[in-house]
Amino acid sequence: MAYRNKVYVSMDADNDLRYYFMMKAWKQNDNSSFNFYDAHDINTILDKSEASIKAGLQERFRDTKIFVLLVGEHTKYLYKYVRWEIEQAIKRELPCIAVNLNGKRSLDENLCPALMRDNLAIHISFNAKILQYALENWPSSDKIYRSNGEIDSYHYKDVVYEKLGL
Repeated sequence: MAYRNKVYVSMDADNDLRYYFMMKAWKQNDNSSFNFYDAHDINTILDKSEASIKAGLQERFRDTKIFVLLVGEHTKYLYKYVRWEIEQAIKRELPCIAVNLNGKRSLDENLCPALMRDNLAIHISFNAKILQYALENWPSSDKIYRSNGEIDSYHYKDVVYEKLGL
């Protein structure tokens, strides 16, 4: 069994890849404990068929302990890979963090994919401090909620953001 210690980031690579790169820059600048897999970095897969790509992504999920979904304007319309990645995270019971690129601090009913809306997840705004906080704290909360059979959308109260200086 693989040691699951990675964060799997899913996104609309056509429109929101810059946010992923910004997250990578946060990692380099503040020595955070982020360790990301770029779900869309599939250049090592020679066969570009959907089946081969998904097999490669399955490999990446084996080492994943947290699933992060970057929620942008078009994310809810992506079925081929993003929806499949969400399904994989749910199937594997990974703690899910939905990051709203528009700054909203809770579930964005208009932009969040339905599958993620109806799954246990914490919804946060796009910011290094709150993302780090969620990466460090959400997995233990997810475990408690999951053990109680709760599948709901959660968000941090304003006091958490204030404590982080946001």
